[in-house]
Amino acid sequence: MSSPGYKPKVSLLVTDLDNTLWDWFHAWYASFGALLDGVVRVTGVSRKQLEDEIRVVHQRRGTSEYSWLLYEIPSVIAYCGDADPFVVFRDVLHEQNSARLYQSRLYDGVLETLQAVRGAGVPIVAYTESQAYWTKWRMTKLGLDGVIDCLYSSPDHDSPRGLSPAEKRFDPTQDMSLKKTKHRHVHGGILKPNPKILEEILGEYDVPLDEVLYVGDSLMKDVAMGQAVGVIDAHALYGVAHERPAYDQLRRVSHWTDEDVERERLTAPGATPQPTYIITAGLDEILEQFTFGE
Repeated sequence: MSSPGYKPKVSLLVTDLDNTLWDWFHAWYASFGALLDGVVRVTGVSRKQLEDEIRVVHQRRGTSEYSWLLYEIPSVIAYCGDADPFVVFRDVLHEQNSARLYQSRLYDGVLETLQAVRGAGVPIVAYTESQAYWTKWRMTKLGLDGVIDCLYSSPDHDSPRGLSPAEKRFDPTQDMSLKKTKHRHVHGGILKPNPKILEEILGEYDVPLDEVLYVGDSLMKDVAMGQAVGVIDAHALYGVAHERPAYDQLRRVSHWTDEDVERERLTAPGATPQPTYIITAGLDEILEQFTFGE
């Protein structure tokens, strides 16, 4: 832990996104639950069978937010026959998309905190393992385009043969490209806590390591990576979702391997590594814990 009364100077803020700036898990759970409930209702296939089939698809595609999931679930394919699943399940998809839109929101105080950091002349970089499209969707919908200087994310996921990435999305008529925030893709296959990407990000900024603040909700990913690189690390304890009972739903259908799931279980409070700073209630606490800018 840090010494009482000491407020390090911060000249660059690097932040995780999911469960650090917004509650990704809650929005995912609500939207995925609406989809799964609807498919069970329409097809009569059991939740257990669908969950098993969905996990295979998610692992193959490397994401738990796969836009064309209905095209690749064997039970859905069998039910639809020659019909387009996006037509057969139009109402279900509407329920899913409505839940996603309604439940996607910033944590309290996030926007005001980031604006205060920017107002102090400190650039803000976001680094997420989530893939491009839905990350840009959330940043656009939640008003962070231009508040964050640069976004580093994984590229978009693949699409089924014959479908372009612009088709069958939540709202294909809307342009989800970021207008003000620069967007760069990280190298495929490099995941947190590998320090390589964070080191490359910092190479873009002429800032001493002891003036870089890295904030994230995962001890084993974010805090461990920040400590490996040598920047100031802060644990967004308010965003930890792994002890919620509903988190088991994500584990059952996740693209993570069994080893990844077990590693996530270790990111509860009290696990190692120990964070240097802890943000308990909300991101706005960093304004009290650190001095931004000159």
